[in-house]
Amino acid sequence: MAFAVPVWLAVQEELLAQNEAECGASSCFDTFDDEALFQLFHLSRPCILFIADAVRIRMKDAAPKKSQLLVDEMVMVALNYYAHGVSTTAVLQKAGLRQTDCPTTVVGTISGVIAGMSDVFISFPLTLDARTNVALKIEKFCEIPNVLGVLAPAHFKIRASPYEKDAFRSFINALGYTSVVSQIICDCDGNILSVEKCCVGGTFEQEMWDSSFKGREMQEDLLSPFWLIGGKGYHLSKHVLTPVSLPANNNEIRFNEAHAKILDVMQTTLDSMKRRFKCLMQLGFAQEGSLNKQSNIIKACSVLHNIAKKFSVPPPPDAGKAEPLYPGKQQSGPVEIKQEALKARQEVIDSKFSAVSSSQDPSGSNVTEEDA
Repeated sequence: MAFAVPVWLAVQEELLAQNEAECGASSCFDTFDDEALFQLFHLSRPCILFIADAVRIRMKDAAPKKSQLLVDEMVMVALNYYAHGVSTTAVLQKAGLRQTDCPTTVVGTISGVIAGMSDVFISFPLTLDARTNVALKIEKFCEIPNVLGVLAPAHFKIRASPYEKDAFRSFINALGYTSVVSQIICDCDGNILSVEKCCVGGTFEQEMWDSSFKGREMQEDLLSPFWLIGGKGYHLSKHVLTPVSLPANNNEIRFNEAHAKILDVMQTTLDSMKRRFKCLMQLGFAQEGSLNKQSNIIKACSVLHNIAKKFSVPPPPDAGKAEPLYPGKQQSGPVEIKQEALKARQEVIDSKFSAVSSSQDPSGSNVTEEDA
């Protein structure tokens, strides 16, 4: 994972201590075999028990409102909803609930708790050593140096009332459907490093980036001298590296191919999330100015995605065509790009993607032969 191993170890030590204290306690998951667990929750038994223990610790500290369900039962209902987008009869019966008992209240409570766990399970590389290691791994993957991750808008379908015309229009994205959008950053292994914002689908991704915590952090040079890979909906800047719009030579074509290769990791990551957590395919009704429910579910599923990767749990088999990465909402009118950013991108292209950039003499200096 992108975050330090000691963070996981600290969590695991606390969970192990609790497990020893509760040794012999039965769980509502015990009556399901491993195959049934995966079908119901799209997660493995060790992964589910880790999640349930982590939620139990958080809820013990948060002193939640009284519930007729045990924590394990609440987690079971929520994980089942995430996996299928609805609460299945088998799980509701196991928890002693009916559809009329409003399981959405349970899902909302657990979503808030798991979303709050993002401080442990979603982590951007914080130290220079950590950032350097991430950048070296990405450079090995796509040859582009000094890259910390892939930046993209993640769109999730919602329903909005067409009778509220102004609000309805604000949810329509560039692909013509109503959605909410979150700003996500992942590394080349598909681990989520950052989840920010939850905006109406018509929001420009550049606007989200400019007003986001991570965007301001990079604009203030707190993470120099590193890049994030961004698609066409972002402006080329000192810290967001976009493809060349109209490549004029083979060097720029090779750079664009490398850029597309690392950008494709985000599509794979989002596709994996939506396959594992079907709830992300339709997040229900939303109202402009009240997106807390959708935000918590998106962040909770991001936390669970990282945990599932840590436990090496594959997503369910692909049941259909993968949704393409959102193409970006283009702002009308010319966009002024600073010469400093253009020069920096050109230096990357010249140093790494010229025809002879990989042919270096023993001293490490580039061969200065021109393209044929």
